[in-house]
Amino acid sequence: MTLTKPRSGATGAHRGARRPGTGRAVAVLVLVALGALIPLLGPSPALHGTGEADAPGTGGIALLRTVLFAALSVPVGELFVRRLVRSVPGAPAALPRSWSTAANSAGFVAALGLASVVATGNLVPDGLADIDVGGLYDSRDGKLALLEVNGFLAAALCAASGRPGTQVWPLAAIVVAEALRAHPTTEYGPMTGSGLTLVHLTCASLWVGGLLYALRTLRLWQKGEAGAALLGRYARVAAVLLAAITATGVSSSLRRMPPETVLEQLTDTAYGRVLLAKVILMAGVAALALWARIRLARAADPLSASSPARAEVYVLALVVAVSGLLTALPVPIRW
Repeated sequence: MTLTKPRSGATGAHRGARRPGTGRAVAVLVLVALGALIPLLGPSPALHGTGEADAPGTGGIALLRTVLFAALSVPVGELFVRRLVRSVPGAPAALPRSWSTAANSAGFVAALGLASVVATGNLVPDGLADIDVGGLYDSRDGKLALLEVNGFLAAALCAASGRPGTQVWPLAAIVVAEALRAHPTTEYGPMTGSGLTLVHLTCASLWVGGLLYALRTLRLWQKGEAGAALLGRYARVAAVLLAAITATGVSSSLRRMPPETVLEQLTDTAYGRVLLAKVILMAGVAALALWARIRLARAADPLSASSPARAEVYVLALVVAVSGLLTALPVPIRW
């Protein structure tokens, strides 16, 4: 009895100590989610009062791009964290079941849907008869769309094979294709823009997918020094990834919106409004990441950092959704 009661009390105290942290994580999540209300309601609220017309199929394209970005992040993150695990002393052999095959399959479907839009002249097809598959080979956008379709198919096959690490090559091809697609040759300095997007998308995929798989791994390993070591290694890399994402994101935005017009376009254009929502969400993500890093370094139990890290994953999911909408909206111009 004397042994049982202290354990019960300790458990109760531990649970009580976790509630305030969880409550703060939920509060931060709710606050930063307010910044995503406009894009999550679709393109119409973002376009309201701007004088810009809703481009055909913007909502559907935004959804497909969201699925594509999420599908890219999952396998990239798994490959990244599995490599980190190898450097963790005494790491358990058990790892979470891979979601790469399912994610790549979802990416294949999303890329196929986006290719069908390109095949109909960037319009949402009404039927199979409207899709000109052969026409994809006649344009730059069509070839890039096909590259993404084939890339996800190859990545899914690699993930399901005995050597899942080989999927890194088709995944890299997808990132390159997406970076080139985002910056047509008619744009000023397209290769510079593609380079920025390449770094931005790679770092974002490593961050989002890596954090998701790291938390899945910690949940499987339960308590232990290996879990804290893995989270510490991820946190150090994540700090560099955040810096790269911020630098490339700011640079890309300034290339599309001259510095003297940024404040005006953030409120007067649909692209600017959704970009502002993304900035708000990223500020929340950065705050949660800092909170997790402080807990990791100073808390008696380093694994308590997983609480704000879980909230960070939820906010990052909103960032992915906002990014999907952002790529579907027109760059600040009048239709």
